[in-house]
Amino acid sequence: MSYVDGLGLKLTWDALLEQFSADRKLGKKVLFNLVTTYCHPQRYYHNLGHIQLLLETLDQMKSLTRDFPAIYLATWFHDAIYDPTAHDNEEKSAEYAGEVLTTLNFPASTIAATQTLILRTKRHEAAADELDIQIFLDADWAILGAEPSEYQFYTQAIRREFVAFSEADYRRGRTQFLEGILQRDRLYFTPPMLEQREATARRNLEQEIQTLSR
Repeated sequence: MSYVDGLGLKLTWDALLEQFSADRKLGKKVLFNLVTTYCHPQRYYHNLGHIQLLLETLDQMKSLTRDFPAIYLATWFHDAIYDPTAHDNEEKSAEYAGEVLTTLNFPASTIAATQTLILRTKRHEAAADELDIQIFLDADWAILGAEPSEYQFYTQAIRREFVAFSEADYRRGRTQFLEGILQRDRLYFTPPMLEQREATARRNLEQEIQTLSR
């Protein structure tokens, strides 16, 4: 199923609610609120397009997952709270997910798994036996291994989100962030993403650092 259209998003969301016998009427309001949040005009990258890219990437690895519903929910909630100047977005998003999913009557185990996935996006780290977390984090960083033209669009969108920072501060902070990523032995955990996107992602990051240094 394609997630690009709104109907695809709604059908998948409704199917999940039905699977867990969640409150569908309230669930409709939750989805509306999430879509509205991700469509905020100041969200130039962390928007509905980001959610769609994650869902499409995850769809390719769905057969490898152990708890896909939690991954799906984490996708929707992981950037629900997003302030480029804050350092606790992940914690607040996880808390928000817990509150909302509780009202929808999702199982406590599913809620806990969803919150864990969200919190792991803060440092993008996963143990060797944490396959679901690996898959989710790889999807979250799928954009890093995109074609150069798409990656450039992403960097421009990120800069617009960080408009509160001066050019000098942004270049310094962004360069430090990118260099830290490049020091990792591998950017992607799963074999499919490692094979398909690792080399391209490293080239994209190196090119962006060069651009920032000019």
